[in-house]
Amino acid sequence: MASGILEVVLVDCKGIPEKEFLVKMIPYVVIRYGNQECKSSVARGEGKKPVWNEKFTFNAEYPGGEDYKYKLTFHIMDKHKISDDVFVGETTIYVKDVVSLGVETGKAELR
Repeated sequence: MASGILEVVLVDCKGIPEKEFLVKMIPYVVIRYGNQECKSSVARGEGKKPVWNEKFTFNAEYPGGEDYKYKLTFHIMDKHKISDDVFVGETTIYVKDVVSLGVETGKAELR
């Protein structure tokens, strides 16, 4: 089994729906890979088009068993000061082929 680093760059987000009428969204992202989790900074004052430009790293192994271990899940959240944060949406990227190619060639990139 080979192990390495999966590097994820969170750039921006477009077209996310506003959940509240009068208050701008204060979004952040929780990124999960397997049982690992990272949280972005809060993109203040960005509303529907937040920009982060942050880099995150995860430990990756190949082969690592089930396919569910090879997915990146991005949970977009709206930060609230008084109440619990609000779930806005999510997306998933399957990275098994990228991790496999990285093991074979030493480096692989998915844009």
